[in-house]
Amino acid sequence: MTYFIDVIVPIPLQKLFTYRITEAEATFLQKGMRVSVPFGKTKMHTGIVHRIHNEGPTAYEAKDIHQILDETPLVTEIQLKFWEWISSYYMCTMGDVMRAALPNAFILESETMLTKTNVKLDETRLKDDEFLVYEALHHQSSLKVQDVMQILDKKSVLPVIKRLIEKEAVAVEEEVFEKYKPKLVRYVKLSAHFSSEVRLQELLGDLSRAPKQRDVVMTLFSMAAKTQKPVKVSELIAESGASTSIIKALIDKTVLEDYVIQTDRIHYTGGANAASKTLNVHQEQALSEIRTTFETQHTTLLHGVTSSGKTEIYVKLIETVLETGRQVLYLLPEIALTTQLVSRLQNYFGEKVALYHSKYSSHERVEVWNNVLQNTAKAQVILGARSSVFLPFKALGLIIVDEEHEQSFKQFDPAPRYHARDAAIVLAHMHGAKTLLGSATPSLESAFNAQQKRYGLVSLKQRHNNVLMPDIELVDIKDKYKRKLMRGHFSDRLLEEMAVTLEEGHQIILFQNRRGFSPIIECNTCGHATQCPNCDVSLTYHQYRKQLRCHYCSYHTAMHKQCEACGSPELDNKGFGTEQIEEEVKVVFPKHKVARMDLDTTRGKYGYEKIITAFEQQEVDILVGTQMLTKGLDFRNVKLVGVMNADTMLNFPDFRAHERSFQLITQVSGRAGRTDTRGKVLVQTYNPYHNILQQVASNAYGAMYKEQMDDRFNYKYPPVYKQIKITLKHKDYNRVEQASLWLAKSLRQVFKEHVLGPESPAVARIRNQFYKNILIKIPKDQSLAKTKKAIIRINNSFSSIKEFRSVRILLNVDNY
Repeated sequence: MTYFIDVIVPIPLQKLFTYRITEAEATFLQKGMRVSVPFGKTKMHTGIVHRIHNEGPTAYEAKDIHQILDETPLVTEIQLKFWEWISSYYMCTMGDVMRAALPNAFILESETMLTKTNVKLDETRLKDDEFLVYEALHHQSSLKVQDVMQILDKKSVLPVIKRLIEKEAVAVEEEVFEKYKPKLVRYVKLSAHFSSEVRLQELLGDLSRAPKQRDVVMTLFSMAAKTQKPVKVSELIAESGASTSIIKALIDKTVLEDYVIQTDRIHYTGGANAASKTLNVHQEQALSEIRTTFETQHTTLLHGVTSSGKTEIYVKLIETVLETGRQVLYLLPEIALTTQLVSRLQNYFGEKVALYHSKYSSHERVEVWNNVLQNTAKAQVILGARSSVFLPFKALGLIIVDEEHEQSFKQFDPAPRYHARDAAIVLAHMHGAKTLLGSATPSLESAFNAQQKRYGLVSLKQRHNNVLMPDIELVDIKDKYKRKLMRGHFSDRLLEEMAVTLEEGHQIILFQNRRGFSPIIECNTCGHATQCPNCDVSLTYHQYRKQLRCHYCSYHTAMHKQCEACGSPELDNKGFGTEQIEEEVKVVFPKHKVARMDLDTTRGKYGYEKIITAFEQQEVDILVGTQMLTKGLDFRNVKLVGVMNADTMLNFPDFRAHERSFQLITQVSGRAGRTDTRGKVLVQTYNPYHNILQQVASNAYGAMYKEQMDDRFNYKYPPVYKQIKITLKHKDYNRVEQASLWLAKSLRQVFKEHVLGPESPAVARIRNQFYKNILIKIPKDQSLAKTKKAIIRINNSFSSIKEFRSVRILLNVDNY
């Protein structure tokens, strides 16, 4: 009997590829194991076994697999089921999901290797560059393509390799390289030969002429006696002050023996675990209600105001789940939050807490993956950003989605364009686990689901220790500018409150949701603003680097001294970002320490940690930042929060602009007054009578929800209607225009008035690609599955039109 396997390869292909295997391989292989498979003419790829069967493909001849890479499955059966759901719901391929789910080090890539042939060759026939490569192969058995690039000091080496192959000087083969390298720590011990006291005395006598070597042996002896633990080479060098060459000399003399131990890259260094805090009456009641709703509902929404102590409720739920021997996934929208939360959770659960996010190296992610897969004691509570829904849980009992309203949970590029909150609910259902969504400002979708009784709903309206909600004051800057009461971008009210707060020894947060110094540099003479050559946006001025930067394609150039159009030196900056606010604060309050927290200052692995720790320890008095600051951070000494300009968010061209503005301003306000002193929030705006700002000032979530839901019903937007956004992009504007018109016309024949567009987005060109959007609205009574099938059918017809083949189409389900 012939055996076959269907394999998922990390390439966006509509179907899985089938490969032939032997009977012995069929009995050994299991679903979820990795295999190395040939793909195309010469490439080797890592694939995941999806199905083992006896049905050969009809359209092509099945190839044999190259090798089996695992002894046990790397991906669980539930994970494969979850991948299928993501692929089907978000209209992407299994290859896309695999690429997003697995740590990079697991997806082994093939590398072309050059080896010398046995053919006798007349070396005079070789050109200079060919001879250099051929000569190198005399000294090395094989070369990678990258090695050839270094030898020839140029990137285009393929023509040279091609000529060498034609002359039969070299042969090419594909080899798969394992990317993950375990971290090995080198230890050292005294050779067993010198374990007796007599032998040791003899050794020290022999080393009397080499005092440095003798000192190393004595230091090792005392360290081993003191700690009763293996001694690292690095620790021995530090303790004895010796160099590596002295250690090497002792190893060569067989006085010392070195050995390596595989170790994790991530360590928990804390002490004993603390008991979780006792909950107050309101928290106890909320916890009891959550447990009650979990009896009948899979998902519960916890609507708790800022600083109501939601984290302590989560801790109690985690404790209960861990007692049953099951795992917990704690999802956060931003890596910035993990730095604060991880220390709080480790305080309670010690080394059971593991972290997983994009700032981790590939090797660190592999270690977390393996710990979760093996359900070790080190991976009982996983704290992570959106990608942690893809981890191979064995016994998932609870998923907590903190700040569930955050748009950071939505993946926009590349595919799969999934929403981690929605994916987490499906994952929990597959594991028979519960999901708790927590937020002070729930998304309209979650609140609507709770109202429709699809989710349980628990409210927590009291702040912890009965601290009062912050006093929110709206400052009319239009009036302040008229009366000349503005200093830079600061109103007299804000400066007055800042001075009082600093005098009392409290801290301040200033929120401006735009990084850089100034978004537009404009010529006062001719009005020309410097544009990005690749995108339809103006360049943002970054003063600390004296650069103009594009926030879409990362293009940058030095700041101009004069106008490119007319040569005038009179350049003015319009608008303001976090850098400019930071500069102005330093001028007004020169004696106080100011820090900035945005994408530019948090690029490194520990970027967030350094700023947050400095602010927590009150080394910083005023923290200026973007929306990173709004997300659940707990600063005990902040009394004042200043929102520099609320209007930019309110006037954004998006149907969720008002909801998002309410959430952002409420969340950033929640950072103020989290202890006994009541916090103060000043919101600067040109329109203080705007409904949303009035609702923020009175903390009226219910009024905002009702008003926004009325609009969503009237204009047929989510959560009343579902949405699929189709984006077309191409470097030729006319082609993308024609393609979008054809596609919209075809979609209208099926979906009638529910198709909007094609329309150019706010930024119509990015990286020299022109964009067009088409929006499909799906009523509640319309089958989502049939809608997707119709879209795919039209998309396939579109792809078969010759002039449209080069136009790229992106499908984004639930694009909000």
